[in-house]
Amino acid sequence: MIITAGSLLIIFTGINISISEIVILSCGFAAIAFLVLYVFMKGQEKTSGSQVIHSMVSVSLKFILEMVMALIWFLVAKKTAVSSVVLFFVLYLAFTLFSISHILNTLKNKSLQKQD
Repeated sequence: MIITAGSLLIIFTGINISISEIVILSCGFAAIAFLVLYVFMKGQEKTSGSQVIHSMVSVSLKFILEMVMALIWFLVAKKTAVSSVVLFFVLYLAFTLFSISHILNTLKNKSLQKQD
């Protein structure tokens, strides 16, 4: 869906972004988001103390992996054009909001189930 939205954005606005940049960043951020959610959900199956550790590890892992991705994208691949920088941070924000909303929704539902 994100790749389709990006390709439509390129077609209708004429922004100078290649579809390969959108695909690479989307796949990278999706892999990080799913890895973080996997670690978080595995932690939800454990005891209470282990849940906290898994939650902290998943958020820390997300931060570290996205910093590595940013270093690779900006320093190694030399993607420093304004359109590439904006694309990176828009996708970063989209996948971060997805991850955080899923984690918060899971924690909220879990706390409501404990009250019942």
